[in-house]
Amino acid sequence: MVDVHKHCPMCGTPIPLDEITCSNKCQVEYNNRVAKAKRSQLISLGIMVFVILIIVIMILSKNNIF
Repeated sequence: MVDVHKHCPMCGTPIPLDEITCSNKCQVEYNNRVAKAKRSQLISLGIMVFVILIIVIMILSKNNIF
């Protein structure tokens, strides 16, 4: 019977349940991937806020509030 395990998210090697990655190399790659994903989410959020701000300004200026 196969022991309970999970797989490394970077290379797919079987690892114990309490580990995140199988090696330091995979851990560095994993950390870089997570940081890149967070950065992308922040950029997307910034763009959405900017677009909403522009729309609000356009609506308010059309109604002669500005």
